[in-house]
Amino acid sequence: MRQGRPKVALILTDDERVRLDSLAHRSRTAPHLARRTRIILACAEGHDNTRVAKRLRVSQTTVCKWRGRIVRERLDGLYDEPRPGAPRRVTDEQVEDVVVRTLEAAPRGATHWSSRGMAKASGLGQGGRRRAPAWPRWRSWGFRSVKPPKARCLTRHRP
Repeated sequence: MRQGRPKVALILTDDERVRLDSLAHRSRTAPHLARRTRIILACAEGHDNTRVAKRLRVSQTTVCKWRGRIVRERLDGLYDEPRPGAPRRVTDEQVEDVVVRTLEAAPRGATHWSSRGMAKASGLGQGGRRRAPAWPRWRSWGFRSVKPPKARCLTRHRP
């Protein structure tokens, strides 16, 4: 005889199952998202939380959490919820403006934007560029700083 609370049956539609299979087995899926999808697929096969937890080497709490979120929110429950903390100071439009300006325009008298020059041109302020949530990180957009090549003196060695 089973003990504990009865679990709500996790029944997936064909479309949901195809999408979850794709996420679980694709090489470019983030590891945490792939783990969540494997948990859901195992629960949908009818296994109990203890068995799924042992098979996938996660805690029972993790299995319970993702089973419950999928039952309540369906596939939207797979993704992280917003984190607590201070609200963003820079809007998406400001971030887009910085990215577009970086890609399409050059500053006057220079070939590339510096962080300080972009902060001044975009109006975000000097301090804003140093705060990670406030200033878009160049690397996250695939940008990198450009350093001028080192000048080398090409002389011939004379014995």
